[in-house]
Amino acid sequence: MKITTICVPCLLERIRYQSELKDTKNGPDIIKACLEILAEGYDPDVCSAELATIVHKKSHDMLGFDPYYEMKEESNRVAVSLLPRARDFIRNSSDPLESAMVVSVTGNVMDFGISERWKTPSALSDNFDLLLSEGLGHNDLDRIKPYLKNGNKIIYFTDNCGEVVLDQLLLEHLKERGCRVVLVVKGEPILTDATIKDVEEFQLGKIVDRVLTTGVFAVGLDMNNIPADLLNEINSADLIISKGMANFEAFSEKILVATAFLLRTKCLPVASALGLPVEINAAKLVLPGWMPEES
Repeated sequence: MKITTICVPCLLERIRYQSELKDTKNGPDIIKACLEILAEGYDPDVCSAELATIVHKKSHDMLGFDPYYEMKEESNRVAVSLLPRARDFIRNSSDPLESAMVVSVTGNVMDFGISERWKTPSALSDNFDLLLSEGLGHNDLDRIKPYLKNGNKIIYFTDNCGEVVLDQLLLEHLKERGCRVVLVVKGEPILTDATIKDVEEFQLGKIVDRVLTTGVFAVGLDMNNIPADLLNEINSADLIISKGMANFEAFSEKILVATAFLLRTKCLPVASALGLPVEINAAKLVLPGWMPEES
């Protein structure tokens, strides 16, 4: 997805938020440095995830620590507390696979530093039942199911902490269908995204067939620096399941194989690129050759 003018203030607000999360004195110098990067690098033809990666790397390096560490820990604790409700929701459903997808997408709602509604992890608990009741506002499950055959390979790209705890219910259903599942987390801490630490803490490796990382510090996936083992898995995959908006921003630049985007459409540029309304739970399948719609 190409960057839009709407992306610029959103990105800067995120940088301000994370820079001042621990100490407000960090903000001015980091904002100034990131503004210089944006002024130099902004181009309507650049991928939003690529430029955001450069900006976040500058912020991260200047801070010298992970500003989201405690928030990620709390997100995981909140998600663990929701697992019994999520399992009941799936168990009582007429279509457990669809319900597992709804649970997984529901975990994607939080976006700290952008939305007032989701400024703390506890907001997910407060709104969980309402979000589940919304279901999928865009539902391509009938098109996705043929890819979930016994023996088919699924590459599952995770997004945020907390969310990854709820993902395990969908991962279990994929394995029950006989799929070979490769789970992918971020190679380095960035934003609130899940890493190997979360995989180990929640023993997700026992559910899936293989765990890999994106390899480098990147918003979504650095499409120019995909680790060889991950690229080999992608090239032989039957389906990619891509969680969240940042992964969409990166993957939509080049659809390598059939890809199911599971996300909450939390901003206008992403929603418009997908051809969907804002603020819905979505499961959208796209095939190689697909291009984002112009905003």
